[in-house]
Amino acid sequence: MSCIEGQRLRLRAATADDAEARFSLGHSPDIVRMFGVSQADRRAMTREAAKAWAIGQSNDPYAWIIEVGGRLIGEIKLHTINTVDRRASMAIAIYDRQLLGKGFGSEAIRLLLHHAFTQLNLHRIAVRVLAYNERAIKAYQKCGFVVEGRERETAFVDGVWHDDLMMGILSKEYHR
Repeated sequence: MSCIEGQRLRLRAATADDAEARFSLGHSPDIVRMFGVSQADRRAMTREAAKAWAIGQSNDPYAWIIEVGGRLIGEIKLHTINTVDRRASMAIAIYDRQLLGKGFGSEAIRLLLHHAFTQLNLHRIAVRVLAYNERAIKAYQKCGFVVEGRERETAFVDGVWHDDLMMGILSKEYHR
């Protein structure tokens, strides 16, 4: 897998050497809540967990490290790939709190969509997002995703039920 270069960032394959960088970013309470993790269930990032993460990422041909200025800030990946129907789901995480809201997630999504629709010849990319994750929803919409549905009360976070939004983008929408 080669690097995918953007204006301000690049997507690249993970290596085992990424473990220390992932460890240093830890598990921010605000960020893990956006993944649907209750604060009572949040665990500190350990070196072992970071090492397992880096190995898992490096073994996934559809996972990329988001790198800004040579520094790991997050990850983006395709999963649940169906080659017959030419569709996949996407997941993204920016782990550096200081870099949230600066457009890096949107740029990474655009780079991944370009790769998915032009190089992998996919027809559809889907994403699930907690309805309270407004920053992610805005980023997805800015990149062309549309809300396709709502799954009610799918996540029990901090003692409260929350809905998931299902969003998607088709290759013909991307190419417009």
